Amino acid sequence: MAGSLLINLLLLLGAYLLGSIPFGLLFARLFGGADVRQSGSGNIGATNVARVAGPLPGILTLVLDAAKGAVAVWLAARFADHSATTMMLAGVAALLGHCFPVWLGFKGGKGVATGLGVFAALCPWAALAAVVLFVLIMVSLRIVSVASITAAAAMPLLVYFLWAPHHAPPLVISFGTLFAAALIIFKHNANLQRLVEGTEPRFAFRKFKGDSE
Repeated sequence: MAGSLLINLLLLLGAYLLGSIPFGLLFARLFGGADVRQSGSGNIGATNVARVAGPLPGILTLVLDAAKGAVAVWLAARFADHSATTMMLAGVAALLGHCFPVWLGFKGGKGVATGLGVFAALCPWAALAAVVLFVLIMVSLRIVSVASITAAAAMPLLVYFLWAPHHAPPLVISFGTLFAAALIIFKHNANLQRLVEGTEPRFAFRKFKGDSE
């Protein structure tokens, strides 16, 4: 019992530390030499990295930020005998690590890519549906924050209906998904304010202009 508890605690700590790796900051410096926190929107997420440093570092940031969430859940499944509770908590821990990284004074990204990785590992069909929803909104509006917030808000329902044929997810998954969605939306608070004011910009690969991610 004590050994199992220790393993779970180590998994959650490892998930947080994995999630806290600031790939966006690292790639922006590697490709452009700029501190992404001082450029564009000041966010370390893939959208701002793409705007500040270019498409390639933005894509790499997106992929590795998503991988953080997926790997955290995979490790929890591997070492906790596929416990839904541990897998969900590890996913949340990775998301918290990305949004509040200890290395950056707890000022991190907004969690969209990392959240996608978490749910790609937990419920691939729900993650795929969220991506489709995100793309549809981006094609029509080109506003990353609207696409991100909508996909996050839809995730609890997507997970509930797509978890398994004729089976609802465990309660820990449902509540964990609600928490993750609420956290991502909360991290978009500034974007929501700009949307209300009508000043939220549309996405384009141009440097040093505020963006939504």
